[in-house]
Amino acid sequence: MSQPNAEYCGYRSPLSTRYASPEMQFLFSEQHKFSTWRKLWIILAKAQKELGLDVTDAQLAEMEAHVSDVDFKAAAAEEKLTRHDVMAHVHVFAKQCPTAAPIIHLGATSCYVGDNTDLLILKGGLELLLPKLVGVIKRLSEFSVEYRELPTLGFTHLQPAQLTTVGKRCTLWVQDLLMDERALRGCRDNLRFRGVKGTTGTQASFLQLFAGDGEKVKALDQKVTELACFGKCYAVTGQTYSRKVDLEIVSALASLGATIHKLCSDLRLLASRKELEEPFESTQIGSSAMAYKRNPMRSERCCAIARHLITLHANAANTLAVQWMERTLDDSANRRLTLSEAFLSADACLMTLLNISQGLVVYPKVIERNIAQELPFMATENVIMAMVQAGGDRQVCHEKIRVLSHEAGAQVKQHGRDNDLIERIRGDAYFAPILGDLDKILDPKTFTGRAADQVVEFVRDEVEPVLVKYAGNIETGSVGLAI
Repeated sequence: MSQPNAEYCGYRSPLSTRYASPEMQFLFSEQHKFSTWRKLWIILAKAQKELGLDVTDAQLAEMEAHVSDVDFKAAAAEEKLTRHDVMAHVHVFAKQCPTAAPIIHLGATSCYVGDNTDLLILKGGLELLLPKLVGVIKRLSEFSVEYRELPTLGFTHLQPAQLTTVGKRCTLWVQDLLMDERALRGCRDNLRFRGVKGTTGTQASFLQLFAGDGEKVKALDQKVTELACFGKCYAVTGQTYSRKVDLEIVSALASLGATIHKLCSDLRLLASRKELEEPFESTQIGSSAMAYKRNPMRSERCCAIARHLITLHANAANTLAVQWMERTLDDSANRRLTLSEAFLSADACLMTLLNISQGLVVYPKVIERNIAQELPFMATENVIMAMVQAGGDRQVCHEKIRVLSHEAGAQVKQHGRDNDLIERIRGDAYFAPILGDLDKILDPKTFTGRAADQVVEFVRDEVEPVLVKYAGNIETGSVGLAI
């Protein structure tokens, strides 16, 4: 009897096996995390050396030589003994760097590497997401301009309403995405470093290292921050940086999830009406039983993952709420799940949405047919106005239209037939004065108001200034996806 493959005998997150990009997965990987810890110990030692502590070039060189070669098995064995992940890695790193061992983690608390690494990862995650988000904005903006004049039924209460255009509807999606871009960019630009703050944020251990010289401690904080490529550090912290930072970022990501869910729900509804479809490969199978089906599986995937992303907001909010005094450790396990899954989920959604936006298919004839079923009712006021201008009595015309509309409505609702109101109007001698203008009165483009102009103005005034900020850093390439 064959043995199962051990690789597949434990839980693996579908976010890593199916959905998120390799770049985002690496950002939240153990390799990246622990090599970043080592980089932070080197940064601390360099800054301490510059400010006069006894740190040698040989020690720094030894540490730099072992940044990436993390011995995970040895660290796991140490952690099993010490029950402390940071000290386990301090011990393993010290064994690899015996000369530097005395100055590794000097004066620092666990949150020096833990929190500062998290902040670097959060910053990196935002920098990976923003070009993808802007890529979606760019493509959907191009789509909105392309279809700015194509009339389509608008819907309120999911009931046919006044006409809009395919492009104008798309600008509603883009406008929400622009708000998400603004929020995520704000998170990135406002993000600060924790720096060196000590066990309760007072910097007491570093003040002792520098013999009570507070100015040198302040300088150390600034130098470490600059070496980590941050402009500023938080002026005050407890043992950790405030978990309000996590909440702000996860809130922005959850908000993006809500935008994507709304957008992709609209696409699913439009696909059910056969007016618009997401890409569908020639070999793709929509259903194992119903061979004819073209299910909107990408949009459904986005909705599924986006719902998970939305729920993570509550985790971040609750974690902030229960941080007693300078900190409690009940944030740790939750954050390991929440922060990584928020970014991986957002990444998966944006990758999929980028693919969708690159291959949207519009069916104008279906849209035209659907308009034809509803426009006659919407056009009744225009017909009445035209008759009045031709010398008719408004009240008489209104009653004529009312009766014919009810008759046509009965044909649609009771007998399942097409809307024949226009044929009824053409067949009524009363409307003879306007029959020559009836096609013009019923032209769908005359019912869309300023929709086409609004699209052009929106893209020019709202979208293009954002795209300029990302010139040369917009992800628009074709994206291959797992089914």
